[in-house]
Amino acid sequence: MTFPNTAFKRPTLLIVGCGDVGLRVVKLLRGRWRLLALTSSRERMAELRAAGALPLFGNLDEPATLARLAGLADAVLHLAPPPAQGRADTRTANLLRALALKVRVRRIVYASTSGVYGDCGGERFDETRRVDPATGRAQRRVDAEARLRWHGRACGVRVSILRVPGIYAGDRAGGHPRERLMRGDPVLAAADDVYTNHIHADDLARACVAALARGLPQRVVHACDDTELKMGDYFDLAADLCGLPRPPRITREQARERMSALQLSFMSESRRLANDRLKKELRLKLRYPTVADGLRA
Repeated sequence: MTFPNTAFKRPTLLIVGCGDVGLRVVKLLRGRWRLLALTSSRERMAELRAAGALPLFGNLDEPATLARLAGLADAVLHLAPPPAQGRADTRTANLLRALALKVRVRRIVYASTSGVYGDCGGERFDETRRVDPATGRAQRRVDAEARLRWHGRACGVRVSILRVPGIYAGDRAGGHPRERLMRGDPVLAAADDVYTNHIHADDLARACVAALARGLPQRVVHACDDTELKMGDYFDLAADLCGLPRPPRITREQARERMSALQLSFMSESRRLANDRLKKELRLKLRYPTVADGLRA
């Protein structure tokens, strides 16, 4: 799908959930697209405007504030998380209901999560694997994906779903392992450890842009790098690169006593994502193909 791209008629992109990754996308597309950013915080409007996006006030939890979105954009980049409770993503439902009032959007890119697969026992797999969400958070993401695909088929919209693992970057708040290392947080012992997947925030922003341009209709793509490391090995690597002590190792039984339910959920799912579609269909050449490359940068 192509969009007009001249000085007089640039395509319009609506970014929903314009946080760290959204601002990186703004930086990539500024000057080539007309950029709109939905925000529920009036305090962020100046920041978004300074970055190069026109801020629009609206709250995904308040449908009445979203009606103005109908007919505004050619494409939507949906980066907003689902609500904290329930099995359904009511925020995505409210957004799609507003967009359907006047169909102009022809492309939607949605950043989902690799957590929709649940625990895969360390297997390596592609996007054809069935989802098996084990947490309420992942169930709401599955609900959002289903709603978006239905909307795409019903309204003739090309929907690209990026399943995203752990996002990191040195200039991302909470996005570098050094903070955890400096706290001395433990990781699992080798016998209990799990495989994790990663993507640098800059590469994720570039994947979003590639999906806007080249994503196939109603298609899922793993937005991850080439790294195949267990979680403890990842933090050991980061510690070595940062010149910090390696984190202590504890058993899963000890982790149940010391960690929150959220922390345990991340340490209970092991999988290795294949990213062939990212490279072949979206034709994305990763700037940071491994976490070693990204952490060194």
